[in-house]
Amino acid sequence: MSRYFRHFTNYWLTDASFGLLLLILLFTVFVLPILIEYGHVHMLFVNAVFLFLFFTGIWSSKNQIFVFVTSGLFFTQLGLRILRFSDIPIEFYLLERIVGIMNMMVFILLNFRLLFRDREINFYRVVGAINVYLSVAILGAFVFEIIHLTIGNSIQGIDRELVGLDEDFAEYIYFSMVSLTTVGFGDLYPINILSKMLSVFLSTIGILYPAVVIAKLVGESRR
Repeated sequence: MSRYFRHFTNYWLTDASFGLLLLILLFTVFVLPILIEYGHVHMLFVNAVFLFLFFTGIWSSKNQIFVFVTSGLFFTQLGLRILRFSDIPIEFYLLERIVGIMNMMVFILLNFRLLFRDREINFYRVVGAINVYLSVAILGAFVFEIIHLTIGNSIQGIDRELVGLDEDFAEYIYFSMVSLTTVGFGDLYPINILSKMLSVFLSTIGILYPAVVIAKLVGESRR
C-alpha cells in the first residue's frame, strides 16, 4: 500500500502529470459547461471535479509549507461542500467559494513553479504552460461568481439570468475564457466596476502570459 502511495505522490511531481492534468482541465473548461447547461450531470459530480483538482495540488510540491497550506485548504473545501450537500441546515456557500479561490491561486502557483523547475524544457513543459493558462480561466470564473454573491450581479446578457450557484459555472467560465482570449463576442458583458476591472485584468493576462512564457521557455532552451 505504501508503495502505491509513494508512486502516486511521485507521479504528480513528474512532467508526465502535466498530460493528465491537461485532460482534466480541458474537460472542466470545455466539456463540463456543456453538461451543466443541458442538465446531463449532477452537481455532486461538478463539485467532485473541482475537489480532485484541489486534491492534486497537495502532491504538487515537496515543500512542507505548501503541503500544509494545500492540505488545509482542500480539507476546508471538502468540509464546506459536505455541509452543503448534507441534511444539516447549515451551509457557507460564499465561504466555500472564497476558499475555492484561495485553492485555485495556490494551485496555479504550484503548477507555475513546476513549469520552470530544473530549467528543463520539453513537450510536457509546454503542456504545463497550457495548464496554467486554463487554470487562470477557472480562477476568473470563480471570482466572477464571488462578485455576484457579494454584490448581487457581475455579468449579464440577453435572456440570461444568473443566480450565483454551481449551475452558473458554464456562463462564468465562458465569459472568463472570452475575456482571457480577448475575443469579446458581446453576448455577455460585465455590469459593475469590479467585473469590468476583472475582465480587463484577464484580457491583460491573456495577452502578456503567452508572450512572457514563450520567451522564458525559449530562453531556457538555449542555455
